[in-house]
Amino acid sequence: MKIVIPGGTGQVGTILNRALSGAGHEVVVLTRRPTRDGEVRWDGETWGPWAEEIDGSDVVINLAGRSVSCRYTPANLQAMMDSRVHSTEIVGEAIANAARPPAVWLQMSTATVYAHRFDAPNDEATGVIGGAESDVPGYWSYSVEIARAWERAQEEAGTPHTRKVALRSAMVMSPDRDGVFDVLLRLARLGLGGPVAGGGQYVSWIHDRDFVRAVQFLIERDDLAGPVNLAAPEPLPQRAFMRALRSAWGVPVGLPATKWMAELGAFALRSDTELLLKSRRVVPGRLLAEGFGFEYPGWPEAAGDLVRRRRRDRRQVAGEFTSVSGSSGGGA
Repeated sequence: MKIVIPGGTGQVGTILNRALSGAGHEVVVLTRRPTRDGEVRWDGETWGPWAEEIDGSDVVINLAGRSVSCRYTPANLQAMMDSRVHSTEIVGEAIANAARPPAVWLQMSTATVYAHRFDAPNDEATGVIGGAESDVPGYWSYSVEIARAWERAQEEAGTPHTRKVALRSAMVMSPDRDGVFDVLLRLARLGLGGPVAGGGQYVSWIHDRDFVRAVQFLIERDDLAGPVNLAAPEPLPQRAFMRALRSAWGVPVGLPATKWMAELGAFALRSDTELLLKSRRVVPGRLLAEGFGFEYPGWPEAAGDLVRRRRRDRRQVAGEFTSVSGSSGGGA
C-alpha cells in the first residue's frame, strides 16, 4: 500500500513510518523541512504539489499539529488550534479533489477531549466530553475545544469515497529519545518520579507496538469509522503509574511533588501542568468490542518491555562507540 503521513516527522510519525515501511509499504511523509528520501514539502496550510501524493494513495494518516509540549499561553493555544484545524482542512480538500481518493483517512485526535474525572472511565459511547468541569483551570476547556474543532474539521470534509476515523490517542509510550516515556523515565532516574499533587489523577497510555497494531487494524477493518480511543485498557493513577516505572528501572524511591512544585517544574521544562494534572481515564471501548487484542494491556508489563528496549539501545550505542574508538588508533 501507499501510505501518506502528513506531519509524520515527530515521535508518533517516526514510530509509524518505521513499522509500516518495515512491513513493506510505501510511506510518504509530508513535512515542512524534508531531509530524507520519502519526504515531501508542505506547509500544512496551502495547496501544493504535495497533493499529488494523496491522489492514488491507499491510506492517509494525518498527524500534523503544533506540539503540546509548550507553555499554554494564549498564543500557543491559538497556534495549536490553527495548525490542527488548517492542516486537517487542507488534507480533506486534497482527498476531495483526488481523482483516486484513498480508501481511508485516519486523523489524529486526542484523549484530552474527555472530561477530567476520577469516578468512571471514558469510552466512545458513554464517555463525558470535557469543557464544563467546575474544578479545573479555565483554560483547560480550550484544550477540549481544540480537540473538538480538530475532529469537526475531518467530519465536515466532503470525502464521500473515503472512510474517516478519528484517533483519540492517549500518550504513546516508546523508548525513543525525547518522547514522553523518555521524559518520565528521566524524572524517575533522577529520583523525582513520585506522586504529583497526590497522584490520584489517571494516566492513559498505549504501548508503541499496540499503537501501530491498532492503526493497522483500523486500516484493514473497512466497517469502522468515527472516533476510536487508542489507549490501553488499564489506565491507572499517576502514583501507581510512576511506581511501576520506577520498579521497572530499579529506582526505589520517587520524591513527591505538590501542585506548586509541578508548576515550577513545568515552567522550567517549558511545558504545562495540564499534561500532569488532568485525570485522563480513557478506555478503548470500540477496539475491544471489535476483537482487538492488546499485547500490553497493563502498564507494569509495558514499562518492563520499554525499559528493556531502552537499555538494549543504550548498549548498542555504547558498543558502536567502543568499536569506533578502538579502530581509530594510528599505525606506523
